[in-house]
Amino acid sequence: MGVLDDSGLLLSTPCRYASATLSKMLTAMKKILLPALAVLTLSACEDPFNREGVGFTGIDGEPRTVSDVKGAVAFVPSATNIPAELAKLPTVQVSSDKTELEKIAGVAIDNGGRTDANAVQLEGSDTNMYLSTVSVNGKLFGVLRTENNSTKVDNSIGSTFGNQTERFTGCLAAGDVYRKGSSARSAGFAVPLNCR
Repeated sequence: MGVLDDSGLLLSTPCRYASATLSKMLTAMKKILLPALAVLTLSACEDPFNREGVGFTGIDGEPRTVSDVKGAVAFVPSATNIPAELAKLPTVQVSSDKTELEKIAGVAIDNGGRTDANAVQLEGSDTNMYLSTVSVNGKLFGVLRTENNSTKVDNSIGSTFGNQTERFTGCLAAGDVYRKGSSARSAGFAVPLNCR
């Protein structure tokens, strides 16, 4: 916007409303953008699809169980650290004349702990399970078994145990999960461990 002077030159005149309007726009943008930027920055710290908490965080709540499948083994109360509890217990030592890994795993399942003296009890929705470590001829296994051989659980628990071996035992799985039972249900599972 300008005004012509006597010589015909265009002179610019400051618009008093332009600077006031620009100032109001900047203030409004700050009020909108700063909170939005803060929300986006904080939301980048968490995966919105990962709802698994680590202890009580005050945001996500209590940790999830190992599996949502009915009958699957769940962690004991969150105050208990399963690998630490398992480490306090003695490893069951067994000798066998068997040499095949599958048969040695069966011996480990048969000798897995079922009392507080040699196993950690895990509470399940259908039946309780017992977690122990068994060494057969020097080969270490993590063993998860039911209270007795007549009580059987779905084989999906064995695959969950295999996938979560480190979470249960504090050791890495050094092979496949072996089971003792039928094609659908078993009374125990064993996985070779690497605790180095």
